[in-house]
Amino acid sequence: MEVLAPKLLSGLRRRGYEFTVVTRNDLVDQPTEMDCEGTAVHCYPFGKAYMRGNLEQLLQMRRHIAQLKRRFAPKLVHINLFGPSALFHYDTASVDRAPVLVTIHNKESAMLQHSCATDGLFRKALRSAQWVTCVSTAVLNHWRQMAPEISSYSSVIYNGYAAADLVPTPLPLEPPRLLCLGRLSREKGFDLALTAFASIVGRFPEARLVIAGDGPERGALEKQAARLNLARAVEWLGWIAPQNVAQLLTTVTMILLPSRYEGLPSASVEAALMGRPVVAARVGGIPEIVVHEQTGLLVPPEQPNALAQAIELLLDHPQNAIALGAAARQRAQELFSFERYLTGYEALYTDLIHSK
Repeated sequence: MEVLAPKLLSGLRRRGYEFTVVTRNDLVDQPTEMDCEGTAVHCYPFGKAYMRGNLEQLLQMRRHIAQLKRRFAPKLVHINLFGPSALFHYDTASVDRAPVLVTIHNKESAMLQHSCATDGLFRKALRSAQWVTCVSTAVLNHWRQMAPEISSYSSVIYNGYAAADLVPTPLPLEPPRLLCLGRLSREKGFDLALTAFASIVGRFPEARLVIAGDGPERGALEKQAARLNLARAVEWLGWIAPQNVAQLLTTVTMILLPSRYEGLPSASVEAALMGRPVVAARVGGIPEIVVHEQTGLLVPPEQPNALAQAIELLLDHPQNAIALGAAARQRAQELFSFERYLTGYEALYTDLIHSK
């Protein structure tokens, strides 16, 4: 959402909407304001104030947000990534009475699961929202089961991505380059990719595994690569700026997504837009992006042997990999276009504002 939000706001601003953003930033001690491409972004140390038990600071931030609402007078409140920002919205809801749209990005958040099951703040937020959107059908179905009351006022809006200016290049096959792209955290399953890759280099000794991203699991992953004698076969690129992802994708043969859970992973859509086949675990919203044996290959989760077999299948039959990548690009351009994403939210915004 950190990547998508500026693009969504910029696109809707061109269509006549005005926004102000309230978000959490615990790197600061006091509320700060910045400009993001013409949109005011108000940052608050919500988490830091809670951890310190600073009641005076919490009350001060509450007053500040109430004043901000009175000044801005929103016609709609759109909540993403439910957390402290949402708590402060509901604590000051009497100030504006604007309709609320809640967007849910995944189904595996332990905090959201607990809050929904115990009728906590998240469940109450869903109940009081005028509409709920989810980023995939898998996420929508999950939360409709957890909170059946939203069934009549919820829908899917797929995240959208603008096609890069770069033209997809031929897949590099000599040597093959496999890419893991994303946050280095357990749910991404990059440890499974390393295990699978250890068997790949036995047959394809020139193959390389490129890991692009950063996060809490980096140290453990580097140690695992050393234990598997993969130190020379793995490239660690660190965090990649969003505007450089397309260029990186032109250098790889395929992308691996062995996730343990997902909402709608942007990496798989961005890979498809650059004509790269995806080998991924069949979890979350991934099957809505990757159509098995049509735009990529799906394998059972937590099975590195199955992942390795799927990779080898594409390396043994490069023409199949090329065909899958081309089909993935065509489907992504139709289903996950930025204009479709933008128009979907604009129509929903309009309906909610006028139905108030």
